[in-house]
Amino acid sequence: MQVISVNVGSPREVNWKGKSVSTGIFKAPVEGRIMMRTLNLEGDGQADLSVHGGVEKAVYAYATEHYPYWRQELPEEELPWGAFGENLSTEGLSEADVNIGDRFRIGNAEVMVTQPRFPCYKLNLKFGRDDMVKRFLNSRLSGIYFSVVQEGDIGAGDRVEQIYQDDHNITVADIVQIYVGKAEDDLVHRALQVPALAACLREDFQQRMEGRS
Repeated sequence: MQVISVNVGSPREVNWKGKSVSTGIFKAPVEGRIMMRTLNLEGDGQADLSVHGGVEKAVYAYATEHYPYWRQELPEEELPWGAFGENLSTEGLSEADVNIGDRFRIGNAEVMVTQPRFPCYKLNLKFGRDDMVKRFLNSRLSGIYFSVVQEGDIGAGDRVEQIYQDDHNITVADIVQIYVGKAEDDLVHRALQVPALAACLREDFQQRMEGRS
């Protein structure tokens, strides 16, 4: 597993449906090594911190293996690395194989898996189409959010080394299944036992279970 590209971007103002919207979804590859901090990568930023960024969404990784699917789905798009707003374009990290709570060493930094990505309307804005959020969710190609356990410098070409596997065995793909409402109660209950599960998802899943009882 490795990092193919490191991508950052500062928030910018974009016109969307007649309104000015501030967004940090536009990322571009950077050369050399940069610091991975507790809240983001150096030189990166989020516009609306109420729903983006924070400790549990410090760094977003998206698999380069997903790009062929999107190039077929969106043939008119160029899709350079970072096209989906990811900080790390990776190779070998699969949502179906990575558990919530797993830890990885990247360069001199250490990260922990907290949740998949469930995009807001700004993904529609990024691609200039109203159906992109729906298409992204339907694809189940969510990507992976990390919290930063140990700050350090990273760069393209760095190995992504797994140093801990969470023994609850709840994958990122499992969380996507729960989120879209296609999971049995047992899976939801097991997911709630994972200490590393993002707080926002824990609250949502608990409410779902209470609603079913």
